[in-house]
Amino acid sequence: MTILHCTPSSPISVNILDSPQRRRTTIRCSIKIPKNILNATDSGSSKFSLCPCGRRHFLGDATTTTPFLPIPPSHAAQTNSSEVLNKLRPPKPDWYFELYGWFRSSGMERYEKEIAGYKKKLFNQVGNAEKVLEIGIGAGPNIKYYNTLPNVSILGVDPNPKMESYARKSAIQAGLKSEDFKFIHAVAECIPLEDASVDAVVTSLVMCSVTDVTQTLNEIKRILKPGGRYLFVEHVAAEDGSFLRMVQNVLDPVQQVVADGCHLTRPTGESIIKAGFNGGVDINKASLTSFYHLSPHIYGVAYN
Repeated sequence: MTILHCTPSSPISVNILDSPQRRRTTIRCSIKIPKNILNATDSGSSKFSLCPCGRRHFLGDATTTTPFLPIPPSHAAQTNSSEVLNKLRPPKPDWYFELYGWFRSSGMERYEKEIAGYKKKLFNQVGNAEKVLEIGIGAGPNIKYYNTLPNVSILGVDPNPKMESYARKSAIQAGLKSEDFKFIHAVAECIPLEDASVDAVVTSLVMCSVTDVTQTLNEIKRILKPGGRYLFVEHVAAEDGSFLRMVQNVLDPVQQVVADGCHLTRPTGESIIKAGFNGGVDINKASLTSFYHLSPHIYGVAYN
């Protein structure tokens, strides 16, 4: 995403907590924009951003108080989101969406039991978020972790329209009011929400299957409010040269076909670090046994 009227970026600190020794890496960068581009913007206090999905997002004066509910996206934004959805995720037969929805609802129980301890620890760091966006909400297995947040409302994005009924069922079981949950049929690369409109973003087993990881992370940064948090739990590539990595390399093409585009060998942790979250990134590593080929995991928080 290109933002006009920007200033040199703040230092970005990254903490990787996978070993007893805590390593901190500081990255400094700056952006120079030609004067002729700056002069092309409005002379007033308003400013805007353009994201690759073709939407113009007006940010307004930085001192303006942002309302709790985001301004509904324009018709053009919704249209572009639908176009990107159909381009990146071409329509499939209903039986396919139904089958995958059933699997995500019923076939992941063992995994969810094993990952629960890590998720509880992670979701304790969501802060006082009132508006949470979960990308790839699926059957809604994480909704139960939000019920301790007062006045929370959940937005669930998923490219599979059949996931809505499963997610709504999970929301009801978690005690969430129906008006506090909204399902959005869209892809992570082009989310039909305004800039700085949510307090927290969550992904869980999502970055493996998005078409464009970099653009997804850019969208997350765009829609997060200043000081907002991005919480993630993702399976990642095993270490180079390991037996598990060899297994992943062999299974990866098949996994993409049978698991709705899931990639086994993505270095998602590195991608999150390189995304440039202003407040830094805390990443932890874990190893699970539920699915051997998915055992290497990362979980943590990026601060906007």
